[in-house]
Amino acid sequence: MSGEPLVVSRAGVALIFVLLTVACGHRAAPRDPDLNVLLITIDTLRADALGAYGNATVETPWIDRLAKEGVRFDRAHAHSVVTLPSHASILSGRYPTVHGIRDNAGFRFPATLDTIATLLKARGYRTGAFVSAFPLDARFGLTRGFDVYDDSYGKAVEKTAFRMPERPGDQTVRAAMNWIAGPGKWFAWIHIYEPHFPYRPPEPFASRYKTAPYFGEVSAADAILGSVLGPILDQGAGGRTMVILTGDHGESLGEHGEMTHGLFAYEATLRIPLIIFQPRLLKPAVVDADVRHVDIVPTILDALGATPPPIDGKSVLELAGNARKESPPAYFEALSASLNRGWAPLQGVVRGPLKYIDLPIPELYDLASDPSESHNLAGSRPDAVRTLQNVLATMRADERGSPSAGGENAETRARLRSLGYVTGSGVAKTHFTEADDPKRLIDIDRRIDAIVTLYERGDLNGAIAVARDIVAQRPDMPVALTHLAFLYNEIGDHQAAIGAITRALDLNPAAKDVAALAGAYLTEGGRAREAVARLAPLVNEPNPDVDVLIGYGVALAASGRGSEALTTFERARALDPTNALPAIDAATVYLTAGDDSRAATAFGDALRIDPNAARAHNGLAIIAAKRGDYATAVAHWERALAIDPTDYQTLYNLGDVLVRTGRPDEARQYWERYVRTAPAALEGADIARVRQWLERRAKTPAR
Repeated sequence: MSGEPLVVSRAGVALIFVLLTVACGHRAAPRDPDLNVLLITIDTLRADALGAYGNATVETPWIDRLAKEGVRFDRAHAHSVVTLPSHASILSGRYPTVHGIRDNAGFRFPATLDTIATLLKARGYRTGAFVSAFPLDARFGLTRGFDVYDDSYGKAVEKTAFRMPERPGDQTVRAAMNWIAGPGKWFAWIHIYEPHFPYRPPEPFASRYKTAPYFGEVSAADAILGSVLGPILDQGAGGRTMVILTGDHGESLGEHGEMTHGLFAYEATLRIPLIIFQPRLLKPAVVDADVRHVDIVPTILDALGATPPPIDGKSVLELAGNARKESPPAYFEALSASLNRGWAPLQGVVRGPLKYIDLPIPELYDLASDPSESHNLAGSRPDAVRTLQNVLATMRADERGSPSAGGENAETRARLRSLGYVTGSGVAKTHFTEADDPKRLIDIDRRIDAIVTLYERGDLNGAIAVARDIVAQRPDMPVALTHLAFLYNEIGDHQAAIGAITRALDLNPAAKDVAALAGAYLTEGGRAREAVARLAPLVNEPNPDVDVLIGYGVALAASGRGSEALTTFERARALDPTNALPAIDAATVYLTAGDDSRAATAFGDALRIDPNAARAHNGLAIIAAKRGDYATAVAHWERALAIDPTDYQTLYNLGDVLVRTGRPDEARQYWERYVRTAPAALEGADIARVRQWLERRAKTPAR
């Protein structure tokens, strides 16, 4: 063969089957029960961001080579436009209506459903998962069947309303490759987060894609994957690894007015790349047939010669071998705005060239003639709308309840009501009008993006003004209240932050992430006992959220209940051994009690879990300074600032110890940064004292 992939039309899809038959001397594509399996998911990767899918400006040589030497599916669709639900479908072969995960928080994968990990582990495979960001944290239940579930993405970094901690993709790939090198056949899942907003590609990609940073992150992600893809590709037909590469969803990049993803389900966020490489089984080809995320699990099992269980997907090996069979419909949804903003839920179906979006203002598109979805045909083709509405209703027939977050159990709700905290939910609507259609609310979505942009620029007052205006316009939107609470807390207005976050929690009491923030803000605002009362019903649930447990422990400690706090932190450590925060918080309890020895041990434990835990370095620096070991203290504080350059408390401490040890010229840079970054509401007295020192220092000739 020439090495160029064969382009196959819908009418000629069967040609792949013919090629495989000729190559193998059998009637069907060969199977191999001893293949290794590598699943790679790239977060927020739209299909047309890759060279292999026609992008002439983005350099993605490794993925392009994988596509050239493998099978590239040109019409692949996700079922959700956010990370956790999409991966649940990828791993289980089930639609969100079945596995029940509808958003990135408030849901847990059911223990009753198999995944590709449970199925392959039963076949004697070693199984390992290596993920890069919070939406795939172990707490959400995707760990079942994995011998190793490595979610060490930097959990000691404080989560904010705008940004979740993530692990650089090269670190994730390195951890996976170390595990893959072990004995026996294996299944490995590697997830990298690089293309996700905010787009900050490293060099040389930042300079190369200065005006298009999203594509810079895509190119960086490709380079990261070279270390794992290169050796597999170089093995050629002698290789024993099957590679499946896909994106969990795409990115709008301004199309239809949406800047990122999660609001709509147009092709920019729903169409994703899907590439399968295994030259012993599959010859290079490009398949122009409809395939879906739910088809990945049965395809893997089919390639291994195993019979897939009854699930929603179908093997694409079978689809490639039967051009006359109509492609199955693909269900999709975008429910984040409904769950977090009270807007109309978006669900729909793709069947053949037609795509139907079920909203108060319904939409119908012919993707073959209108791939940009510019012409809504719902008004002119009512018969097609009715047909697809019936298809959608059939696909939703086995839906696991209504699309709402899994809330507290009955006992928890009763206890919350007894405390006066649950006043109703503005999110749990059952009737929606055109005023609730996301298309009518896109301006609010852009203004929410503007809040984040203003915050990133350091304009907190501007961000607060926009957030307050949104809350005034849509007081039933928990996400806007959560943003406002975070911003108030950043400027040191704890009471305003408490007011906003408790309103958000009353609107959506099932949101554990909001509950954890409420506990933190109450504690920081001097209302720790109220935080204890608010979180107590949630921590007594059978499967409490780790962040809620940590917030509860911090509130207990601030209430003078140190022993109970330590017990709570131990519970959190047992639930999530890769999280350094419980050890850091336990160390802080010891430090406050004057037990420096136990504090140092606990801080050391935290650094063994996460060497980049800035708070642990800060704590060890304080202990070292107390005993007069200033060199060690300075080293730890410098390390803490290298990890988190904006930590104003560390900036103050480092400047202070340098002044005290006769190194004022070195101290100056840290105290100048402290004055610029510390919130005046919390640090006013120290800011004034440091500013006076800097003014005096400016008049002192350098020595």
